Amino acid sequence: MKQFTTQQLILLQQRVCAQPAIIEQLIADNSVVLNNPVVVPETALATWNLYYFCPDHGVRLVWDRASPTCHCCPIDGQNFSGEPYDGAWWRELNGLNAKACHQLGLLWQLTGEQIYLDKVSELLMRYAKFYPDYKIHGGIPYNGPGKMNAQTLCEANCMLDFALGFDCIAEALTAEQREYVTVRLLRAGAQFLMAHRTAQLHNHEVKIGCAVGVLGLVLEDAALVEFAVNQPYGLRYQLEQGLFEEGLWFEGSIHYHFYALQGFLAFEKLAIGTQWSLLDEPYYKKMLSFPLTLLMPDGTFPRINDCIYGQEKLDHGHLYHFAWHYYRDEQYAAALKAINAQHPRPGLDALLYTTPLPEKIPDLIPAGHTHAPHSGLTVWRNTEKKRALLVKHTPYGGEHDHYDRLNILLFNGAKEILPDLGTTGYGAPMHYAYYKNSATHNTITVNQTNQPPAVPVVLQYHESQAFCWLDTEVDWRQTPPELDSHTRVQWDSEAWRDVRFRRRLLWLDNALIDISSVHNPHCQQIDWTLHLHGKALDVEGEQAQFSAHGPLSIMNDAHCVSLTNCQPRHFATAHHGQALWLYGHAELWQGRAPDNPAVGELSYLVLRSHETHPVFVSVWDFDHQRPITDMQITQDNNGMRILLKHGEDVVVVDVANDSAILPRLQYSHLPL
Repeated sequence: MKQFTTQQLILLQQRVCAQPAIIEQLIADNSVVLNNPVVVPETALATWNLYYFCPDHGVRLVWDRASPTCHCCPIDGQNFSGEPYDGAWWRELNGLNAKACHQLGLLWQLTGEQIYLDKVSELLMRYAKFYPDYKIHGGIPYNGPGKMNAQTLCEANCMLDFALGFDCIAEALTAEQREYVTVRLLRAGAQFLMAHRTAQLHNHEVKIGCAVGVLGLVLEDAALVEFAVNQPYGLRYQLEQGLFEEGLWFEGSIHYHFYALQGFLAFEKLAIGTQWSLLDEPYYKKMLSFPLTLLMPDGTFPRINDCIYGQEKLDHGHLYHFAWHYYRDEQYAAALKAINAQHPRPGLDALLYTTPLPEKIPDLIPAGHTHAPHSGLTVWRNTEKKRALLVKHTPYGGEHDHYDRLNILLFNGAKEILPDLGTTGYGAPMHYAYYKNSATHNTITVNQTNQPPAVPVVLQYHESQAFCWLDTEVDWRQTPPELDSHTRVQWDSEAWRDVRFRRRLLWLDNALIDISSVHNPHCQQIDWTLHLHGKALDVEGEQAQFSAHGPLSIMNDAHCVSLTNCQPRHFATAHHGQALWLYGHAELWQGRAPDNPAVGELSYLVLRSHETHPVFVSVWDFDHQRPITDMQITQDNNGMRILLKHGEDVVVVDVANDSAILPRLQYSHLPL
């Protein structure tokens, strides 16, 4: 057995006796397979699990082992049948079968109970029977094909579990059974994966490399491991080329960061101590540590880029148990403490990696600010008030990026006010039609089209006790470097020709000042957008259609009024009523459009202009004891003066156009 030595197995068996709840949990997690006859698709029926979403609500359908042709929405009970739902049902079954091979195989090693051995051997033999004759199929955009499933990634995930399950029970199989499974399933799967690994940086290629590497270790085939680790676009290349300096995975999604890391560490759990291991290189520690610097006040990760609702949660015990066991970094102990509090039931990795946590563990959520210029993420925090702002000035990250340079997220009182919606299942219409677009982020859009790829630059960054300041710009006149990763073109380069967007943000104790300026030489329609978790309290203007096309053509109850000089808007939010002061010469639109999941709605606020140099200013007022009572703004060629009145108190902010000059603040009593 390659996963554990005899001595390690003895220790695991002793731990099981002391922690029987882990066995109970493994049995419960695999009950669908344990409590039913083995069903394996005889032909290539399975498609893609991300088709298994309600097209109306964007939520996952209820998977029922007894219902392969009828699939229910959990929101309204509507049933769906036929494709793409039936094929996605079979993909889920393949995944459950593969997981059971691994976990029930381990249960057999730990308990010696015949039922687990019989189930795993039957599963492996049945898949080995049919696998060579599965037809290659796919058709999922920008994804390699599959045989058992419809994409190479899914094939890799299942093959990994098959390999680990085989490793658990191989000694109990006859020589003929071992040969049958090895040749017809494991080696056939490895050859398929190797033939369809793509020459690109991508989480898919990481998972494919991981599966091939584990197959190589289990089958004692050095050529497979060499392909997985050291060949071009193998695991070493992905680590060397796919990480920003701070350690963020280049795709820019925290979900896919952990998804890639899951693949790397699944390989390392077998490769540890061998010549193939990369554990002592600097990459993994960066990947494990950096996301923890981005945690929001509620303990979740920002839902930036492709992150399906729910994937923003810190629930990566399978990674941090191993990380704490190997690296002994107190950050990982803090992560485990938080994960264990949310998931008190013991998991498999808690059994395998039992290094005790220290008595004193640091706070998990950082108290200070995070500025990661290479990754293109800035997070400012007010820990006492559980307030945080994230600014996304990331380079374009390819297929799983969203078209939202200089997007912002805002939390106050540990509640998300300005959300990033993330997305839904990619097979659901709302993924491409709504969630992934520029217009549904807190940034700008031109003619309701998507931003082309670009690399923002930080013109100035400053943080001190008095204030934080970020001056950042994205220029669509510049051609970004070619990305070593496949993508799909979903933007309008002509609409964005010669456009520049500069966003300057000033973080004060009880206010956030956001100054957005756009260079719009061709007088396109510029929409500067915010969407809030809250109910708009003072909507004004005539009711009208917001847009005849694009993702916000579905906006409800849209009203438009002219914005001249300064006006406040108020919202009822979960934490407090929220005041927002606005400045600009624009149309002010307000309306409602879907939240994520789409069972709720957000309040949209959009400033629209066709001017060549529109300037929009928003001031978020967090002082509920002494709220802003007036705002006045004056501009000249050198910059802008912002005057904020709090009753008898006045704050004056002078902002220069010159990016080398910091803002200047004055606090005084009336009269000035």
